[in-house]
Amino acid sequence: ALNWVYKIGLLCSPSLHMRRLPPIPSISEIIKLYGLRAKAELSQNFLLDMNITDKIVRSAELKDGATVLEVGPGPGAITRSILKNPHVKKVVVVEKDKRFIPSLQLLGDLCENRLLVYNQDILCFDIEQSIKDHVSPIPWTAETSLKVIGNLPFNISIPLLLKWLSQLPHRQGPFFFGRTELTLTFQKEVADRIVANPSDPHRGRLSVMVQHLCTVKRCFTIPGSAFVPRPKVDAVVLRFTPKIQASIQIPFPVLEYVVKTLFIYRRKQINKAASLLFQEYSEDKRKGLVQELFAQSSIDQHKRPQELTLHDFEIICNVYKKLTTPVNEF
Repeated sequence: ALNWVYKIGLLCSPSLHMRRLPPIPSISEIIKLYGLRAKAELSQNFLLDMNITDKIVRSAELKDGATVLEVGPGPGAITRSILKNPHVKKVVVVEKDKRFIPSLQLLGDLCENRLLVYNQDILCFDIEQSIKDHVSPIPWTAETSLKVIGNLPFNISIPLLLKWLSQLPHRQGPFFFGRTELTLTFQKEVADRIVANPSDPHRGRLSVMVQHLCTVKRCFTIPGSAFVPRPKVDAVVLRFTPKIQASIQIPFPVLEYVVKTLFIYRRKQINKAASLLFQEYSEDKRKGLVQELFAQSSIDQHKRPQELTLHDFEIICNVYKKLTTPVNEF
């Protein structure tokens, strides 16, 4: 036991370079020690391969003095890789499942206050209040020291991403401190949708909502075999870098509503879904508004939604807002 504690102590020493670290206890041993198991209802899948967790952290491109917010650490594999990184000053982890808290707190106790553990739901977590003592807000054009890393449970990945995207234009949540980069894992099919370009069959609402606010880098694929238990799909690590200026200068609720509506019939021409934008009007009025929408926007109504560019969506949103502002005060 003493040897086990000694090795973790070496892991947590900020003065050591990660390449000089000795072997450390495996996550498998921690799982056995605390009797941990993944819960299917929480979409939990453990990463046990430290080579992969190290690669995730390298993908975040951390710099000196970094503070890292980790989402869903579970038994702490990625947490260890973060703590090994010589650039990291502070690590804040948010874990909903209380079964993992004792093992994370043990790691924190051995890390000389470099690790702060919260037993909370990230969807309700107040990032601004919890991080403000460790990171100061900086101008939007500068590079903040805060980074977010997470092997996201598949069942919350999209809701969490959309929440953060809605906060980005208002510089709230993780973006209160600046243009915080996010390095996150997603199911491969979700990642394909996020990075899909116009005319790509995977392109959808998520593609537009993400790409108008962030530059997205596809870092690497994690095979399903690397997780315990093994999921049916592979995962992909993506890094999101907020743009200094959004590509679409439209209020987030307007854009989200228009994009979501136009993608309802993703395989059909946009003129079919466009009528749904004006549901509060009579049928005759609705037809007239649809015609006016395409006449004023000069967008080809026979296009399919996945063919539209970010600029196309901006034009459509501007005309829609103009036609409906007296009714829908966004």
